[in-house]
Amino acid sequence: MYDAVFFDLDGTLVDSERLSLVTGAAAFAAQGYHEVEDLLHRLVGVDQITAAGLILARCPGLDLRLLQETWETTFLAAQADDLLLKPGAHEIVHGLRGRHALALVTSSARDPAEARLVQAGLRPAFQAVITRDDVDRPKPNPEPYLLAASRLGIDPARCLVFEDSEPGAEAAHRAGMTVVQVPDMIPASGRFAHHVASSLTDGARWAGIWA
Repeated sequence: MYDAVFFDLDGTLVDSERLSLVTGAAAFAAQGYHEVEDLLHRLVGVDQITAAGLILARCPGLDLRLLQETWETTFLAAQADDLLLKPGAHEIVHGLRGRHALALVTSSARDPAEARLVQAGLRPAFQAVITRDDVDRPKPNPEPYLLAASRLGIDPARCLVFEDSEPGAEAAHRAGMTVVQVPDMIPASGRFAHHVASSLTDGARWAGIWA
């Protein structure tokens, strides 16, 4: 039924959103900004440029460069000690390898995305990795997913996508792909999903690609 399966990275395959929220809150607090949980949730699935605009609109006196440096340093340190795969991620990704073309489509920059894939032991499974650095218009624009389909030479209508965030699900839906949304830290609205799943395994079974 599907010629290709595409996965988001953070919050979908790796449990990095949890680390990002904890270290992000600490980075904001270091500059005197507290009670930012709602802002941190709005940043999930958003590219860095868009995120910067949201942050400065909420915290106009904040030193954005210092925030990014502090957040990145503490996040990378936490990730080195505690990067966990989402349940079923390793088995499903490597189980689909060879049966479907696989691509990773993320709003992260290339270097950190590649580093997380390697650390998680997933990099060899993917024939294409599309990052924020590869597109002019990131999620929720469909460009990242359309680029992934183009790179693999596959009709978007023949692609299945696993996403956790609303921007990611919207991007894949607008690209004309079948979307399975597996919410992570934030509940899914379901507006852009063909199926909202409780786990990757549940979603893969719904799609008929996993026994």
